[in-house]
Amino acid sequence: MSQLPTKAEILGWISDHPTQTSKRDIAKAFGIKGASRIDLKRILKELEDEGHLEKRRKTYRDPDRLPPVSVLQMLAPDDDGDLFAKPLEWHGDGPAPRVLWVAREADPALGAGDRVLGRLVEVKGEDYQYEGRLIRKIGHNPKRVLGLYRAGTEGGRIVPIDKGSDSEWHVPAGNTHGAQDGELVEAEQASPRSRMGLPVARITDRLGDPGAPRAVSLIAIHQHGIPDAFPDAVIEAADKARPAGMKGREDLRDLPLVTIDPSDARDHDDACFAHADDDPKNPGGHIVWVAIADVAHYVTPGSPLDREARKRGNSTYFPDRVVPMLPDRLSGDLCSLHEGVPRACIAVRMQLDAGGELIGYQFKRGLMRSQASLHYEEVQAAMDGQPSDRTAPLMEDVIRPLYAAYHAARAAREKRQPLDLDLPERRIELADDGTVTSVNFKDRLDAHRLIEEFMILANVAAGKTLVAKRRPLLFRVHEEPSPEKLDALRETAQASGLTLAKGQVLHTSHLNRLLNAAAGTEMAELINLSTLRSMTQAYYSPENFGHFGLALGTYAHFTSPIRRYADLIVHRALITAHGWGKDGLSPDEIEILDETAKHISETERRSMTAERDTTDRYLASYLSERVGNEFEGRISGIARFGVFVKLDGTGADGLVPMRALGREYFHHDPETQTLMGADTGRVISLGQRVTVRLAEAVPVTGGLLLDLLAIEDQQVAGGASARRGGPKRFGGKGKPRGGGAGQRKPAKSRAKAAKTKRKVIRKRRDS
Repeated sequence: MSQLPTKAEILGWISDHPTQTSKRDIAKAFGIKGASRIDLKRILKELEDEGHLEKRRKTYRDPDRLPPVSVLQMLAPDDDGDLFAKPLEWHGDGPAPRVLWVAREADPALGAGDRVLGRLVEVKGEDYQYEGRLIRKIGHNPKRVLGLYRAGTEGGRIVPIDKGSDSEWHVPAGNTHGAQDGELVEAEQASPRSRMGLPVARITDRLGDPGAPRAVSLIAIHQHGIPDAFPDAVIEAADKARPAGMKGREDLRDLPLVTIDPSDARDHDDACFAHADDDPKNPGGHIVWVAIADVAHYVTPGSPLDREARKRGNSTYFPDRVVPMLPDRLSGDLCSLHEGVPRACIAVRMQLDAGGELIGYQFKRGLMRSQASLHYEEVQAAMDGQPSDRTAPLMEDVIRPLYAAYHAARAAREKRQPLDLDLPERRIELADDGTVTSVNFKDRLDAHRLIEEFMILANVAAGKTLVAKRRPLLFRVHEEPSPEKLDALRETAQASGLTLAKGQVLHTSHLNRLLNAAAGTEMAELINLSTLRSMTQAYYSPENFGHFGLALGTYAHFTSPIRRYADLIVHRALITAHGWGKDGLSPDEIEILDETAKHISETERRSMTAERDTTDRYLASYLSERVGNEFEGRISGIARFGVFVKLDGTGADGLVPMRALGREYFHHDPETQTLMGADTGRVISLGQRVTVRLAEAVPVTGGLLLDLLAIEDQQVAGGASARRGGPKRFGGKGKPRGGGAGQRKPAKSRAKAAKTKRKVIRKRRDS
């Protein structure tokens, strides 16, 4: 009988020979034959049960995984010419997994020893465990340019679209990447600029027609001045960062924290876990843990990373790309709570009573390990009785307790009555070439609401903790609507047959009653949009003025420091308040908190505008192939120059210009937000259903022009209803809508008299 190796000897063999880890390989290495193979199988099974090995088909490896973004070192090509890379930060006890390098045509040449930041995809059934693709070479941060390619006799040149750039770039014949004259391209600097010539560029991506979908977000980035290239010093600082250890931290790795994100999320900055509270003083209560990536450990005050993060203020999200606040090395790797990987965090343990009220909270700086990276749909499916192989083992100890705590928190939320708007979020689906394949509205699941509610609770706990400890911080402020905006909302509600009480201190519960009254009716979308428009814009401030929309007296952003600088400030304030280290909020930062608040409020608005413009352009591109088609919609805005219509299905907004309403003159009343026909007395108002024809769609600007074909009638001047069984059809463009010239003057007088009468009545009431 062959002498059996010890467990340590088997693990040593697997570590030294990562490509020879099948049971046959191990038996051959130790000369195990015959019946002894049964004993070897038993030992391997014991190692697997003890967590030292993980079986993959017929091979064994350590159960720990590499994060989706990892630093790798390139190896020399093997005998078959394949290029492999080894991970430089492997946390497992066993052999490091093998990574097959998959190069793309535009990638620079890589040689043995080169260090790269790569995106990894796990594979099965191969003699390697991952496939890697290039994000960038470490220490290689070439200047990039976006511009129009102009072909020449030997190569060509790039004319940047950025207004701030006055220098063209030369593209040698071998660096054109097949670009055609007039195409929009992305390029990187290929060699230093000579004294006499233009800087030399290498085209890395062809975006085609400048008006094509793939160009949309890049144009918005440059148009709004959003920084999208990291300086060399920032990249160098990110590349030098190393995973945080246990020093100064609590070990939270045994907590079964999970991340729940969209299915296409690249980073995971928050994780949660809940269980029943065993404190006899809190019967029926819950404990909710929320752990957030400890970005402050890596981004310290005054460092190059900090200066760049403050400059950007936040990440900006487009349908086809993200402009991150932090480099990939941090946002996609060290600060992302990837499944099975130890990660530094700041966590809060929150105690809820049986009614969901937050009655206690405690913050910790720790090291966690996510048990699973889940997405909303699979978590909701599991709770709806359809668990997958991934969620089934988590049902009793993780998922059900999360929902139990959420239902309690939801009861407290309903008692608090935050503003309950029902505005579905659009999701633009893109093909590989950047064209829009569909425009849908995202489903709003309890899984979404669960994470949202826990994040709100964590934000409240952070704000209250820092207020109690008298530490400076940035609050998230949302002030109540102005009287003027409330009057406009009241007018819209009255025109819809609804009421909004006047003469009392406004609470969100008053607005919710209006929203509930409109729910399920044709006016629901209009009332929700009008309520949203009446709100003031939220902002950051070192002074606390409360959060009207959430009905909270103290609120601070804590849960997304990867993508919001305000959250990083709050993390630093917590570090200082708890004495966790020297990377807390510095005196210099405290001195300029007001300036920082104004700056990041502006960068947030800049990103929102760029994102909205990009969505409009994608929708215009999507609809450009449907010019001439008819659409149903609802009037969403009235202006002196025309009528805005929100189209069903896509939610796109188009303009019916005043000229497209025909030759009849329409009086614009900005107070009631209506148009009244001078000849017919027809009233066009918010919320009316319409049929329109798409006359023009301009992808470059995102503009949609519509022709009005039919409109749902309301009362016309004089009080008589003009509706007869359906919407009134409008004639062709420029065609009179009824009445001769002799009718115009009396109708105009009636309209003016009616408007004057309304003003008199309003004035008397106000007095």
